Amino acid sequence: MAPKTAFQVHGRLAEKGANVVIVARNTEKLLKGLDHVKEGASNTSTQRFQYISADLTSSSEATRVVDETIAWNGGSPPDIVWCCAGASHPTLFVDSPVDLFSSQMQTNYFTGLYMAHAVLKSWLSPSQRDSSGTAPSSPPAPRHLIFTGSVLAFYSFAGYSPYSPCKAALRSLADTLSQEMNLYAAAYPSEPRVRIHAIFPAGIQSEGFDNENRVKSDLTKQLEEGDAPQTPEAIAAKSIRSLESGEEIITTDFQSGLVKRSMLGGSIRGGFLNGLIDWFLAGWLAIIMVFVRGDMDKKVQNWGRQFGVSGMKPKDPSA
Repeated sequence: MAPKTAFQVHGRLAEKGANVVIVARNTEKLLKGLDHVKEGASNTSTQRFQYISADLTSSSEATRVVDETIAWNGGSPPDIVWCCAGASHPTLFVDSPVDLFSSQMQTNYFTGLYMAHAVLKSWLSPSQRDSSGTAPSSPPAPRHLIFTGSVLAFYSFAGYSPYSPCKAALRSLADTLSQEMNLYAAAYPSEPRVRIHAIFPAGIQSEGFDNENRVKSDLTKQLEEGDAPQTPEAIAAKSIRSLESGEEIITTDFQSGLVKRSMLGGSIRGGFLNGLIDWFLAGWLAIIMVFVRGDMDKKVQNWGRQFGVSGMKPKDPSA
């Protein structure tokens, strides 16, 4: 997720009264982001804000971030951790250097995995638990771990081979952890339950999106025609509304929501009625996707016949 979108998300949480810690590598961006988060805070006299500069492609850095946050918060771990790191470098598979695939996996998958591992060890460690096994009179407020994926985890296309598998892996991790957390909830009913969520936006109006378009093939741009990127504000607002309603696998626009329903598998659907609606829409979409995939395949084939295999239109020599 682009830094601007991440700061919009944290700003929304500050509006709801949260104390906020933001994390990124660039200190200058962190300072600007912290100013934005503070602007909409519901009560700046009581709320607290902090930033930590860290490279989350390192597991030790993720552990440091969690430890520093706990120390800053008086010994208490955070209640919500939102993993927003990510960047796309969309190029055709055989034209991509091999090391690009590992760097994309580090940025888009392992940053989330490392942070999840660090914070879950904190939340679930014996020192943080009441091992009495006695159910409380009222359930404690749950903690939330939120990943940020992409709609490309549900349906990818030409040009996104370095990126889409990373986000599909993130979705699989979220589903796996969602089930594992039931183990701890059952064994330690007096402790806050851990809920796992994943957000899957489509395009985002951002500096990162502009950077993608500088390396993206003309073919990929053609396949994306008609998919207007959303503003960071819209994505932040829709994500938080869906989180507050208890959703686990979240999309931020109607079209992405349809595609999600065709790929949910064993993901939590939010009850029988939602499952029934998903089944109906997925059946409808299965018919539509025959034509969508057929149309995209035809565009790719026509491109190959007209322009060759580079994915780019020939340069005009007179330009």
